[in-house]
Amino acid sequence: MKQDRILLAHGGGGSLTHELIERLFAPAFGMKELEDSAVVEFAGQRLAFTTDSYVVKPYFFPGGDIGKLAVCGTVNDLAMQGAQPLWLSLGMILEEGLPIADLERIVASIKAAAADVGVKIVTGDTKVVERGKCEGLYINTAGIGRVIADVSSTRVRPGDAVIVNGNLGEHGVAVLSRREGIAFQTSVISDCAPLWSLVQSALISGAEIHAMRDPTRGGLAVTVCDIAAASGVGIRLQESALPIGAEVRGACDLLGLDPLTIANEGKVVMVCRGADAGRVLDAMRGHPLGRDARVIGEVTEKPKGMAMLRTAIGGERIIDVPTGEDLPRIC
Repeated sequence: MKQDRILLAHGGGGSLTHELIERLFAPAFGMKELEDSAVVEFAGQRLAFTTDSYVVKPYFFPGGDIGKLAVCGTVNDLAMQGAQPLWLSLGMILEEGLPIADLERIVASIKAAAADVGVKIVTGDTKVVERGKCEGLYINTAGIGRVIADVSSTRVRPGDAVIVNGNLGEHGVAVLSRREGIAFQTSVISDCAPLWSLVQSALISGAEIHAMRDPTRGGLAVTVCDIAAASGVGIRLQESALPIGAEVRGACDLLGLDPLTIANEGKVVMVCRGADAGRVLDAMRGHPLGRDARVIGEVTEKPKGMAMLRTAIGGERIIDVPTGEDLPRIC
């Protein structure tokens, strides 16, 4: 490890997160394929299993709250593995002094989000810590789903198309707009949403889908770099094709941020056989969460293990994995 202390950037989904996982956790526990969920065999069935923790600040934000985020984030990790979400666990770490009204509102949000996707919360745990120790509440989840399609970042091949289902950066900007010390006026709301029904519509379209990832921490930049590295291919994105709204772009310009590294919570990056791109787009655009789906790039043989951006003026630049997040505690 290059660092001798944990930094906030270790939790940002960037290069320091990768270093922590690849040099410490993965070797210790024998982890090999590091996808959004693990696929396990049990009683003749292939199941996807995932876990996640949510420490977003503030815990209410435009378009959602920590409860909705916890459910959507977990079921989306299962969906990215081609798995129908079935069961969730719910662990609540509460701070002494948390208003009961806030907790009731968050629990109602969890219930609504779970009902929306058809997943059941079947077990949980509650702990309370001293005042000032967790800024309200943190949530931990685990999820189990039934795998219905074989997808993996290692299956991506040259000639594949890279597709995203809509505008990028909305979650990160929505959260930042309400953060103490940064707050600014914007109509942007978080894209926080459960993606299973959208993913399912693409999977049953008959298209050959090779990989899916949700561009959360580290945004689109980390996602395409991870996929390129896992398959040993190149990925070239077209800047002119990237769906970035004017308000998100303006907020990023104001704060000096790169829209490609801003977190999303309702987006899927889907890589499919190039010839099947039209079929995937048709399936996505028939769903409310995919009306703005578009092809944003292609998979190439070179540069191996790297992602590139073809700029609007005709040049190219390397898409780098950020060290951490531009600002922490975004999910």
